[in-house]
Amino acid sequence: MSDPELQRWNGRFAAPGFVFGTAPNAFLAAQAPRFKPGLSALCVADGEGRNSVWLARQGLRVTAFDFSPVGLAKAKQLARDSGVEVDYRLGNVNQWNWDERQYDVVAGIFIQFVGPAERARMFAGMARALKPGGLLILEGYGPKQLEYATGGPKKLENLYTEELLRESFKGLEILHLAAYDAEVDEGAGHSGMSALVDLVARRPG
Repeated sequence: MSDPELQRWNGRFAAPGFVFGTAPNAFLAAQAPRFKPGLSALCVADGEGRNSVWLARQGLRVTAFDFSPVGLAKAKQLARDSGVEVDYRLGNVNQWNWDERQYDVVAGIFIQFVGPAERARMFAGMARALKPGGLLILEGYGPKQLEYATGGPKKLENLYTEELLRESFKGLEILHLAAYDAEVDEGAGHSGMSALVDLVARRPG
């Protein structure tokens, strides 16, 4: 990740409060029945910690990383304030060791800051990081989000389609894949009508 990009995110996270709020992503929270206490989870590019903290509150053993030390500091504070422990690490998706260990759950929520080549490596890494039987939870914006302009990337190539995700994770069992429009209320960063694409997939085994 370039220094200007790091500076941009550090600047966003340095603002008072939480850019994307402290409540979990709605799609992730809707998957609660799939989670059991004691499961291991990895949160990819977790930002200020709202999703990792929520998973930890469900009793999961959570590892989370982000490349912004400012975002990471806020995530650690949110975890302390919430009375949970999360293994927070500083790192980016290009340098993360996807093969260090495997997890029961890998979550990637609005992680659309990389182009197609980097995304392909990241998606492959996320799939490898799943234990046999492990679940991938992914939500992002679809192409129509450029019209809504209520959050997310400004580059068409960074947006998701159902076809892209089906092809990217063809080695996994697709449990849920849907593209739809819905109101999102996740702090100032994600607010308003949005074009969403959701995926839940399981690694066979």
